[in-house]
Amino acid sequence: MHYKAKASSQSVVFFLLMLLRCPSSAFYGHHRRDYIFGSGFKAPKTVEFAFPMEHITSGKNESRSSSLHMRKQISCCQSSSINHEDLSRKDEFLVHGVSDTIVGVLGGGQLGRMLCQAASQMAIKVVILDPLESCPASALCYQHVVGSFDDSATVQNFAKRCGVLTVEIEHVDVATLEKLEQQGVDCHPKASTIRIIQDKYLQKAHFSKHGIPLPDFVEIDNFDSAKRAGDLFGYPLMIKSKRLAYDGRGNAVANNEEEISSSVAALGGYGRGLYVEKWAPFVKELAVIVARGRDNSISCYPVVETIHSDNICHIVKAPADVPWKIRNLATDVAKKAVKSLDGAGVFAVELFLTKDDQILLNEVAPRPHNSGHHTIESCFTSQYEQHLRAVIGLPLGDSSMKTPAAIMYNILGEEEGELGFNLAHQLIKKALNISGASVHWYDKPEMRKQRKMGHVTIVGSSMGMVEAQLKSLLGKEELRLEDGTAATPSVGIIMGSDSDLPIMKDAAKILDSFGVHYEVRIVSAHRTPSWMYTYAATARKRGIQVIIAGAGGAAHLPGMVAAMTPLPVIGVPVRGSALDGTDSLLSIVQARICCKTLICEEKERDEQEFIHSSNYNQRKDKKERRE
Repeated sequence: MHYKAKASSQSVVFFLLMLLRCPSSAFYGHHRRDYIFGSGFKAPKTVEFAFPMEHITSGKNESRSSSLHMRKQISCCQSSSINHEDLSRKDEFLVHGVSDTIVGVLGGGQLGRMLCQAASQMAIKVVILDPLESCPASALCYQHVVGSFDDSATVQNFAKRCGVLTVEIEHVDVATLEKLEQQGVDCHPKASTIRIIQDKYLQKAHFSKHGIPLPDFVEIDNFDSAKRAGDLFGYPLMIKSKRLAYDGRGNAVANNEEEISSSVAALGGYGRGLYVEKWAPFVKELAVIVARGRDNSISCYPVVETIHSDNICHIVKAPADVPWKIRNLATDVAKKAVKSLDGAGVFAVELFLTKDDQILLNEVAPRPHNSGHHTIESCFTSQYEQHLRAVIGLPLGDSSMKTPAAIMYNILGEEEGELGFNLAHQLIKKALNISGASVHWYDKPEMRKQRKMGHVTIVGSSMGMVEAQLKSLLGKEELRLEDGTAATPSVGIIMGSDSDLPIMKDAAKILDSFGVHYEVRIVSAHRTPSWMYTYAATARKRGIQVIIAGAGGAAHLPGMVAAMTPLPVIGVPVRGSALDGTDSLLSIVQARICCKTLICEEKERDEQEFIHSSNYNQRKDKKERRE
């Protein structure tokens, strides 16, 4: 059969509707990857490995020996007073970096540590205020001031030595930040933004006022108001604390009216400050990192999917495997939310994707975030470098991905103390042998269950590849890498290279308009033949009903996939630079398997070539072969 189409991938809808009714038809496909790109990328293996392989125990508490890390001396002070002379460099030499602005950071956890790593690349001076002498950032910062970021006097004295003040944790003394701003101290994000973010109810009210889509919510202060909320929203009912709620802490679920009192008691009672959210049944949790410059310029990172374990972000898949319209909608919601806030920096916008394809905002963090760890290896500008650029006033960097796919795995404490460290070490040793894997260890002195101790990022040429690498690392064939409630795709769009994407993405857009769930993969017949075989052999079992294969980066992909699957395969010849797509076309039509073809040439151009050819009969034979 011969079908002409001015834009080949847009003609897919006709075939799709036909094929979903004709499962016995045999068509064709193209190579595999799990989202975009896929140009033979070979990822280097990089490692940040800053911990001793043996642990030192002291007394009853197990701790890490800071001396084994060759730490530089840190300046210590009591929270009530700070000796500013201790903030000067001991070698008396000045550092002339990309910017001479001293960046003060409230908090010295793992986010502060990675901010310092990014700063060192540009010789930007970062000073940390954290109460723990052995906090993760202490080994890498320009100077560490030991003191509480909740103590007003300490924060005010600390700010005097900083050109700009920012945060790596939002639970700080916001009243002091407001006072500092009145005194002319440069704070980013602004204190008003931190105040909004600190109170989850105030945050919801703020975004609601600015037209951001949210789950319905209402404040409660006694049983009667909670009961009314249950009558209004139905059950299950999500009850939340207004403040100090993160990683699942401060949340409780009441499945019926009888459970309201026990849920409220678990959160500390009505006096703590509570509100209720209508239950939001979602199919995926998404996140968008948004950077905002001091000039109000905006740069958004690709939408990612976050997968949680016990309410803690455990796995991040970049980019998220969602339709184009969902990505655009999620990015628009994230942008709108950040534009409603004041100040520069990086913001993490957490979102829900509902079963009816709505995007609802969950919450916003005014700082770098778990969902952006992967950007260190996968993007041209990491979220940490971007945050520094933003708060200092440097131009924002390129936030696009430089790798086709990335997956981040949070290393959470499995056991307490020494046993927990040993288990983490075993995982890290395996990760060092994984192609494309980068290890980050936060150098925390104590191990606790579910504590974030480090992370591993794996980059590669397809999502399928990095998922397989992660499964290999964890030794779990059935590792949950999808949300259990996610819609199963019925159409697979595959291609051999990201160079085919400009043609094939139109197929995705058409499927979006019909509400058909699909997946996009790069499965190269040349570079990753084993992935191509696996994709074709397992597609039907995974619920795929039709495969649409672009034949550009790999001309033989459609026929090869059709030979390995009982599913119908549509072959889409993509015009190449050398043979103008003829090789793809001939490969498809000469396949021994019955297949359908969408011709990727414009009708007018085809007829012009036919009429003006110097060899009329040869052209005629060529056209007959196509038919």
